[in-house]
Amino acid sequence: MTEVDQPIAQVGSRWVTDILDSSIRAAHRPVRRLHDQDTERTTATNLTLSDSHRRGWSIGHTGRVPELPEVEALAAFLRERAVGHAVARFDTPAISALKTFDPPPTALAGLEVTGAARHGKFLDLEIGASGTGAPDGLHLVVHLARAGWLHWRESLPSAPPKPGRGPIAARLYLDDGSGFDLTEQGTQKKLAVYLVRAVTEVPGIARLGPDALDPALTADRLGELLAAHGGQLKGALTDQSLIAGIGNAYSDEILHTAKLSPFKPAGRLSGVELSRLHAALVTTLRDAVDRSIGQKAATLKAEKRSGLQVHARAGLPCPVCGDTVREVSFASKSMQYCPTCQTGGQLLADRRLSKLLK
Repeated sequence: MTEVDQPIAQVGSRWVTDILDSSIRAAHRPVRRLHDQDTERTTATNLTLSDSHRRGWSIGHTGRVPELPEVEALAAFLRERAVGHAVARFDTPAISALKTFDPPPTALAGLEVTGAARHGKFLDLEIGASGTGAPDGLHLVVHLARAGWLHWRESLPSAPPKPGRGPIAARLYLDDGSGFDLTEQGTQKKLAVYLVRAVTEVPGIARLGPDALDPALTADRLGELLAAHGGQLKGALTDQSLIAGIGNAYSDEILHTAKLSPFKPAGRLSGVELSRLHAALVTTLRDAVDRSIGQKAATLKAEKRSGLQVHARAGLPCPVCGDTVREVSFASKSMQYCPTCQTGGQLLADRRLSKLLK
């Protein structure tokens, strides 16, 4: 499966794609105009423009797609709640979500959950043998993609979820009746589940670059990676083969903290800019992890949203300088930035229509 880094717009459980008008002005249209065009869809979710402003996020962009901090917190949550329990059953009602066939899901029955880890934005449930002769060292690896999530249940219904009905892609039962559902909203089904003997059997993990919070990723090493990328900073930070774990939301936050344009060429950073970017990367992600660890799975998305300064806040004031947070939208993603903090007051144009700001 190809790593997904460009979340499409989501309102509640409904997915919407923002499409630019043919003018640059449309790329920076006020939030109210977007609301006017989407009144019917917004009303259906009982969300008003004033609601979105009070909650600190703009309509159509939730900032909820799981990235490094949320996946790290999910792994910590599963280490606390699932480790030490045996797997009773693993159901996959959305058969397309299961990307492997050997070993089969039935191989998990009776095996003990021994750990939980993170690889970039992949969640890894480590499952070992609990009896003589049972296979050892299995990994249940999940990529939540754009619209997936893990829902912990203290008590799961005994009846298996019905195939093709509802958002449940997979369900893991533990020996005490608890467990979790893996769900995916919307029509684009990208959530992926792998049952493997080694995590390197998962193609997306095998292609990962160094983890964004790896101590070995120094400022100098970051500079080498960015120089080899050759693209713009925004794309470099979200390229999982370059640096693992950063997605659309946290790349916006990192660049805002570092006071750098998302369109700046990745290989043309001065020494001062590189040091600033590295410090922003580490600080932003560590702060987000610290806020997320200890949260219940059900509250992680809200915690992520509450900590964002520019991402998903188009039309709102920048909390640093007070300027209006701006947005550049594309067919399948959007990014937000502060002109005063990041681009010397200049507005970024739609790259399909004009040259990027360098």
